[in-house]
Amino acid sequence: MAETTTTTTSQPLKPKPKKRKSRLTLKQSKYLFVYSCLLLPLIFYITIRFYPTLYTFNIGFREWNILSPEKPFVGMENYVALAQDPVFRKSLWNTLIFIVFGVSGQVVIGLAIALLLQRINKFVGVFRVIYFIPYVTSIVAVSWVFRWLFMNNGIINEFLVNIGIPPQLFLNSPDQAIYIIIGTMVWQALGFQMVIFLAGLENIPKMFYEAAEVDGANSWHKFKSVTLPLLNPTIVFSVVIGSINFIQVSFTQVVNMSVNAAGGPLHSTITIVVYIYQLAFRQYSMGLASAATVILFLIVLAITIFQMKVLSRKFDY
Repeated sequence: MAETTTTTTSQPLKPKPKKRKSRLTLKQSKYLFVYSCLLLPLIFYITIRFYPTLYTFNIGFREWNILSPEKPFVGMENYVALAQDPVFRKSLWNTLIFIVFGVSGQVVIGLAIALLLQRINKFVGVFRVIYFIPYVTSIVAVSWVFRWLFMNNGIINEFLVNIGIPPQLFLNSPDQAIYIIIGTMVWQALGFQMVIFLAGLENIPKMFYEAAEVDGANSWHKFKSVTLPLLNPTIVFSVVIGSINFIQVSFTQVVNMSVNAAGGPLHSTITIVVYIYQLAFRQYSMGLASAATVILFLIVLAITIFQMKVLSRKFDY
């Protein structure tokens, strides 16, 4: 019996496939691109904004005179010195006056202008531009124009004399100067307030007014029962933003309109921002100036938290 032999042919071994490197998905590539673009602004914010803010807290706890090489740690002495300084207390009080009268004035007048502009049909764009121009005009230029108007021999006093009223001191009066500056700031900010309120008014559905007319409501009732409640988030936003602006921007007007850069006469127009400037760059006391800056920071932070709390509320009407 013949033996049958089976021969196995050896096949060459196939090489193992190489592992492909994992590539980024389209979504991951988008995220990488976005974060790469945000990296430079983030570095700028940390180095220019965040770090100096934290460093201000450190300076506020030291006797930091830029003319002296020694910067000893003094704890809360700077804050105690500020609390005992009548000029600092006056600056806080004046800042409060700026906020109360300035914000209320620009909100009320800005809302009134927005309501009037909403009623007209012709030349709406022209009127909006006219009211908005002061807001984009140089603050220094506006301050000096109003300072010239309210000089002792200015146009306003000439007009008062012509109608039989004795001339006023205005910017030279400790009682009148602060309100002249507030009026100037209100006049210049009306354009911004007008735009904000016009946007809020245009978002109110017309059907609410139509339903009120069916119920026999007049213009006052529609304003009180429809416009004000639905405009409440816009009013809150305007008040908070206006308060922060009056705290931060009142430096330029005070320095350029007051009889002296220190907020005169008799510190009647000095604000906390002007007070900080005088401490830092006139008296070279960076410790006290930094402590006052921390207090200003806490005031602005409190207003911002108030804004977030109020604006996050749900309004039911």
